[in-house]
This record gives sequence, C-alpha cells and structure tokens, in this order.
Amino acid sequence: MNKLLLVRAAFMSVAVAAVISSCADKRSTGLEFAPNMYEAKAYNPDQANPNFKNGQTAQTPPEGTSPQGFDKSEEYPNTPEGYQAASSGMRNPLPVTIPTLQEGKALYVNMCSHCHGYQGEGDGSIVKMGKFPGPPSYSKGTSSRGGAMKDLTDGKIFHTITYGLNLMGPHKNQLSPNERWKIVMYVHELQKLQ
Repeated sequence: MNKLLLVRAAFMSVAVAAVISSCADKRSTGLEFAPNMYEAKAYNPDQANPNFKNGQTAQTPPEGTSPQGFDKSEEYPNTPEGYQAASSGMRNPLPVTIPTLQEGKALYVNMCSHCHGYQGEGDGSIVKMGKFPGPPSYSKGTSSRGGAMKDLTDGKIFHTITYGLNLMGPHKNQLSPNERWKIVMYVHELQKLQ
C-alpha cells in the first residue's frame, strides 16, 4: 500500500510542477527544436557578404563554366538559323557502341515509334488510326525543311528532338541530352534501311 501512495504522490508532484511551470512565463516560446531551421546561418543571395572582395554573396560564375543542368542545345535557338547552326556545330559526343545503340532503340520505341514507326517509315500506331498525317520516312522521305531525311546530321536530328517540328512536340523536358543523343544514334541506323 505504501508503494502505491508513493507512486501517486510522485505522479501528482510531477503534474503540479508541469502545470506551474507552463503558466509561469506567457512570453516564453519554450524550447526550440533545431533552431537552425528558423534562423539560417548562411547568407542570402542578395545580402552583403564580407567574405568576398566585392562584398556580394551571389558571385558571377567563372569564365567558361556552365550552370548545373545546362543543356548545350540551348545555345541553338528554335529558329531556322538555329537549326542550320546546330547542323554544323553539334556532333554526337557518345561513342557508337552496342549497349548505347540498344538504349537508343529502347528510347526510340518508347518515345518515337508511335508516330515514326518501328522502322522509321512514318507508319506508327497513331498514324494508322488515320487522325494524323505520317512523318516522312528516315530512309526515303524528304524533310519539311528541305533535303533528304537520310542526310540529316546529328545536330539537325538533336535540334528537332529538342524543339519539335510541325506536329511533333518538343521533347526537351522528357528526355535528357544524353537520351536525345542515344536516339540520334539509333535514327542514323534507321536512315541506313532501304
């Protein structure tokens, strides 16, 4: 019985102490968990910073660097002039290997074959429904920008995948630059089919 009284007394004294301490100072915010979440130690980009000679936090990037996630195709605008410049200025940086071609084929099948067809003949499943005209064949067709489709360069194909053309929408946000280059590599294989 004494143990039960002792436990009750201890519980009551803890409860009374908690009630009294919670009412003591109304202005107190109590204990803060992870105060760095509320009061940042880092400088804001527009804040003065004594750590740099010019006193700015946001510094100009070093000469010749590219921002993270920068896509080299952004140097070539979505214009006829940008298309021609991409033709002469862009080369596929990926080596032609069997695994890369297989990845390019898989990407092509998932992203392009519904319009262009599995063999690049412009006879994809959407075209067969009869609601859209088919794109030109990679091996026999003529580009709407002029010239034979089989003569399209790396840069022209990459530019078209990036920005789209006619009914083809842009794929810049769906495919990374590496994925687009793999598709370019596979399209060159389709250009060789007769």
